[in-house]
Amino acid sequence: MFSRQAIRSVRAVAPQRALAFRAPVRSYAAAADAQPPVAVFGLDGTYASALYTAAVKSSSLDPTAKALANLGALLEKDPKLSTILTAPTLSSQDKSAIVSELAKHSGAGKEATVKNFLDTLAENNRLSILGGVCQKFGQIMSAARGEVEMTVTSAQPLDNKTLNRLETAVSKSSYVGQGKKLKVTNEVNPDIVGGLVVEVGDRTIDLSVSSRIAKMNKLLNDTL
Repeated sequence: MFSRQAIRSVRAVAPQRALAFRAPVRSYAAAADAQPPVAVFGLDGTYASALYTAAVKSSSLDPTAKALANLGALLEKDPKLSTILTAPTLSSQDKSAIVSELAKHSGAGKEATVKNFLDTLAENNRLSILGGVCQKFGQIMSAARGEVEMTVTSAQPLDNKTLNRLETAVSKSSYVGQGKKLKVTNEVNPDIVGGLVVEVGDRTIDLSVSSRIAKMNKLLNDTL
């Protein structure tokens, strides 16, 4: 969890003004041989792409990826941290304390790429998009590793045996390119009632009970 000392260092004040985006103080110049293997969009995607380029150029891609994964997990576990990062009136001292804590929890050690990146977010009042950057950076890394994301949505959690069978079946299909490997995630949504919704890349296979019911209702309404 984020330390109490860091939390106490943040002043609890109401928003007084909108903070304008400033050009980055540190520049992550893109190089042709260090471009991300996939395009990600939005402001968080821009920062994630710039970080990838900086990590490749500094030969620190693996530790940077681990650090971003750690920060993403931290944000999910600590709701107070997200509140801190979205405070619009943080002082320079507040930002410095927060960046130090984030760098420590990232596990990056003496690696400068992540620390410089966090400093850039702080200096440009963009700490609030850190969660999005972590997510977009994960997408870039998946593409770099030749991974294809498969999300399996079910009404109840699936056991490993079922997930492995699905992974084996989809891996042999045309949904996954040659030399690619699946990265499987199971999400639970009781609203689908039963069955599965399988998303592979940009394709969706809807085998849910709720989808079948919806189709049946439409057929009945069109008939009557």
